[in-house]
Amino acid sequence: MRGSIPSPGPKTQRYGGNTPCVEIRCGDELLIFDLGTGVRALGDELIAAGRPVRASIFLSHYHYDHLQGLPFFIPIMIPRNTFTVYGAPREGRSVKEVLAGQMVQPYFPVTTEQVFKAQLTYQDLGSKQELRLGPATVRTLDLNHPGGNLGYRVECGGKSVVYATDVEHGCARDHELVEFARDADVLVIDAMYTTDEYLGRTGVSKEGWGHSTWESAVETANAAKVKKLVLFHHDPTRDDDAMDRFVDEVRKHRPDVIAAVESEIVKV
Repeated sequence: MRGSIPSPGPKTQRYGGNTPCVEIRCGDELLIFDLGTGVRALGDELIAAGRPVRASIFLSHYHYDHLQGLPFFIPIMIPRNTFTVYGAPREGRSVKEVLAGQMVQPYFPVTTEQVFKAQLTYQDLGSKQELRLGPATVRTLDLNHPGGNLGYRVECGGKSVVYATDVEHGCARDHELVEFARDADVLVIDAMYTTDEYLGRTGVSKEGWGHSTWESAVETANAAKVKKLVLFHHDPTRDDDAMDRFVDEVRKHRPDVIAAVESEIVKV
């Protein structure tokens, strides 16, 4: 999935151009991570199934690319559906206040109160918390990203998936992420840049922008001994051919790596 801004078009069709939205199924539990533009298509699929939707939505943070799909997520506008929305309070505002605040004039034509008709519960969530949702356990960790960002670890049926998008390497918290991802079956992690791109050897320096390199992603995965590494938050300027070259380079160092592809299903 793309980071920062959607990148639709003929050159990004194979990997996809939508911004982050990840669905995890655990028994009867539906967990949705982030509400980027990818959530619109997920909403269409849920409606097409013809059943009431019950889901838990976990927000990593509130930058535009992780919220852009929310106003177009049709299931949240249907009264028979039920959602619990989790996210960290930021700048003195709860998750409910943050979401409502980005759907007001002059930014958007309708408010959350006008169109969100599903049964909604909002729950503030902090770092190093643990939730039980049916057979799933969800744990949180604050990651190194401007303004704060929650990573999530989901454990279910003896399997584990870590969602760690939007994290910058190179600080004292790197070790915390390694331990958080320890022995995970799948690690979905920010790998937006090459080291040359990050350091500004090619283009503008990206240091302090809140994102990592593929080299750091591999280092984290190896240190944590995760079984499958999934590169995530692809640079929107990297088209499909460039993504192929990117992944080929990473596979020289971690042969089993895959890059996130829109609508791809990974069985754990």
